[in-house]
Amino acid sequence: MNLEAARAALRDARRVAVLTGAGVSAESGIPTFRDAQTGHWARFRPEDLASPDAYRQDPDTVWEWYAGRYRDVLRAEPNGAHYLLAQLEGLKGNGFLLATQNVDGLHARAGSQRLVELHGNLLSARDEITGEVFALPDPDVLETPPVSPNGHRMRPNIVWFGEFLPEDALATASEAFASADVALVVGTSGVVYPAAGLALETLRQGGVVIEINPEETELTPLLSFSVRDVASRGLAALLGQAAS
Repeated sequence: MNLEAARAALRDARRVAVLTGAGVSAESGIPTFRDAQTGHWARFRPEDLASPDAYRQDPDTVWEWYAGRYRDVLRAEPNGAHYLLAQLEGLKGNGFLLATQNVDGLHARAGSQRLVELHGNLLSARDEITGEVFALPDPDVLETPPVSPNGHRMRPNIVWFGEFLPEDALATASEAFASADVALVVGTSGVVYPAAGLALETLRQGGVVIEINPEETELTPLLSFSVRDVASRGLAALLGQAAS
């Protein structure tokens, strides 16, 4: 498959499923989880900041880390890739679903609505007793650990190491990829499962899978076509538009 054939497949598809990863947010200046571990945080292992055990042992330190990331994502702005995916949703309507591994909320801010966040969202927190999710207050008034309207301590609304993805979100994504005519895999390394396996569901059902990534990934040899570029320019190329 060449670029023209990939464009035609996407244009003609009635059902489109998209998986996005850190490469999409990188263009908005948001570092990956490990890249964000600089300065004071460089001495911590990922498991020291993002696991149930770490939180049980030191919720104050975990919340200090997540409060900093929360401030960072609020300062960031959606980029061209976020807006192009929202535009693609408008074209495909109910036949579209975007599943993201990102936790920064930028897809929603760009206008995406048919969206599932597989790894949670930094802009919210979860009541430890009831499981209810609440938006975090402005960073200037955020006190950590935050307390829910129910009076209970809240934890970051993030899927940590050793935790399962939300069942409803994963089921919705799996159904969309299994029924997709075309799936896009944008800015993700393809090594974190079960999200990385979603594209394989499309292939098993005879669909086309197009990857957008500046580097080859473990999924590349299995897929229908790859665009070797960053997310914004790759999506613009697929949609036949000039990159913004």
